[in-house]
Order: sequence, then C-alpha cells, then structure tokens
Amino acid sequence: MTGLGIMGGTFDPIHNGHLAAAEAAREHCKLDRVIFVPAANPPHRLSMPVVGAEDRYLLTALAIAGNPCFSVSRVELDRPGSSYAYDTVSHFRRLYKPERLYFITGMDAVLEVESWYRVSDLMSLCRFIAVTRPGYAIDALAQRVSEEYLPMIDVIATPGINISSTAIRERLRTGRSISYLVPDIVADYILKEELYIN
Repeated sequence: MTGLGIMGGTFDPIHNGHLAAAEAAREHCKLDRVIFVPAANPPHRLSMPVVGAEDRYLLTALAIAGNPCFSVSRVELDRPGSSYAYDTVSHFRRLYKPERLYFITGMDAVLEVESWYRVSDLMSLCRFIAVTRPGYAIDALAQRVSEEYLPMIDVIATPGINISSTAIRERLRTGRSISYLVPDIVADYILKEELYIN
C-alpha cells in the first residue's frame, strides 16, 4: 500500500464534517485508503462518550458505506484500556506496511498533541494531517506546538464545513432536525434507535 490515512475519533456521532475532512485528506495526500477508528475509551475526553462503542461503530460503518476508499476498524473497541493513537498507528503500520502513513484529526486536537501518549514515538511512525475548521487559525499551530514536531504536520482546509458532534447531540436532545448534518442513513438509525435523546 502506498498511502494510508487513519482517522481516529469518538464519532459521537459521525457527521458530514468528518467525511468531508477524510475525503479532503485522501485527495490531498493521494491516499489509497482512509480507515476510520472509533475510540472505545478516549483518554482526552473528560466524560465517557454519550453513546456506546457498538452504536458508534455501526454509525461509522453506515456513514462510510458508499465510499470504496473508506473503511472502519474495531481495533480500539476490541483492545482493553485507553485508546491511544500510538498503539493504533503502530498496529496499522505493522499490518499494512504502507509507504506513507498519516493520522488525520482536527486542528483543535493537533494543538494539544504534545500531551498525547508517547508523542515523540508517534511522530516517528506517521505524519499528521490537521484539518482546519472555523475558529482554529492555522498560525496557532506554530504558537502551540514545538518546532521539532511542526515538520511532521500537514494542514488541510476543508471547504466551509462547521459541524460538530456536540451541536448534533444538542439538536437531538432538543428535538431539532439533523438533516444535512449527517448522512441520511445515520440520521435514520439515530432516530430509529432513539440515540442521544435523553
């Protein structure tokens, strides 16, 4: 495999912003595949995800089903303990031995990357793709991240998408529509199973 992207996150729930970011990264870096990896126990999230891991995994699988370049992995769901990017990247490097390996995440997460588990080792295994969204200026990267790590981070701007899982959960709690924020099949499953309602 020439180029592989790993997109980690809680995906609570997955939305069109995640999909657009993954596609922008795939196109920009000429990736053969992007693997979505829902986190079971994300160490940087103060509280547990609102919806259980199995539902979040299924929602992710439904969301990406139409793109042959996307797939979803259970590696963090099936591994006990916290979900560390280092462990996940190591797993996929051993499994696929790609020539180029990228970890795709939002600019907000990259700004905190120096607090991540084994960050130096992680940076030696892959490059980072920091996807920008409104409210996170690109110049903040140089102010918040050490010079030694900056050369390993690529910044990609996605075209005008400002969607967050937090806002989607709030809309569901208050009975508002999530149409056009998530794929229709994801919205159908959420409403059928009454997820995020309480």
